[in-house]
Amino acid sequence: MAPSPRNRVIRRLSTAFAALTLAGGVLAAGPAAGASPNPITHPDKDHAGYSLAGQSTATPLVSGTLGLDVSSHQGNVGWSTVQSNGAQFAYVKATEGTSYQNPYFSQQYVGSYDVGLIRGAYHFALPDNSSGAAQADYFAAHGGGWSADHHTLPGAVDMEYNPYGATCYGLSQSAMRSWIHAFINEYHAKTGRWAVIYTSLSWWTSCTGNTDTTFATNSPLWIAKYSTSAGTLPAGWSVYTIWQYADSGTFPGDQDVFNGSSSRLLALADNT
Repeated sequence: MAPSPRNRVIRRLSTAFAALTLAGGVLAAGPAAGASPNPITHPDKDHAGYSLAGQSTATPLVSGTLGLDVSSHQGNVGWSTVQSNGAQFAYVKATEGTSYQNPYFSQQYVGSYDVGLIRGAYHFALPDNSSGAAQADYFAAHGGGWSADHHTLPGAVDMEYNPYGATCYGLSQSAMRSWIHAFINEYHAKTGRWAVIYTSLSWWTSCTGNTDTTFATNSPLWIAKYSTSAGTLPAGWSVYTIWQYADSGTFPGDQDVFNGSSSRLLALADNT
């Protein structure tokens, strides 16, 4: 006997619901196989602390081993002035996803080296764009490598709120943890160094669950907190290595401080 019109409607709704549920499951696990990456429409604006813009109400009085981080947003940087104002290190955005390279990278990365700063490169992660391993490979091949030259810090991966959509890039917390592990492990395989992790406690808690303490075993923490202190750290880390404490101040770009003396900064660069 043929199904009634009412039953046909119910079956169609059930089928549609099942399809949506399946699609949601794929989304939670990461980018769907064969899916086109989300378009990167404003990479010049994306930088370490992009999602914290406007949260800095006052720059705290910070002293010690000072530094900065810059991206294409700063353009050509006057590195001699930066050095004379007391900066000892700099992180420079190199890449985003697997298609963008900072057009000012050479001026910023080489320029900071030329005036004696210890410098490193960072990658703006887009976990819904491609795999962690693919982005680590792209980063390592386009400025994120490491050299034992006494002036190069390990590369950093910038994990923060999505500038193009869903806060956690549509990934479940477990999928996000897997993505970061894949990036960290592949970067280590390519360079021999464990990548620094840049993040904020709020993003780390929302998007990874703040439960996996194994990241702290190898990766130094670069914590973003625009306040008078670095505050509570993500699970596993008892200390931060770098604190990004403001988005403006003495230096171009964001303001950072290394948690230690200049000799300890050199030790981080030299992997000792």
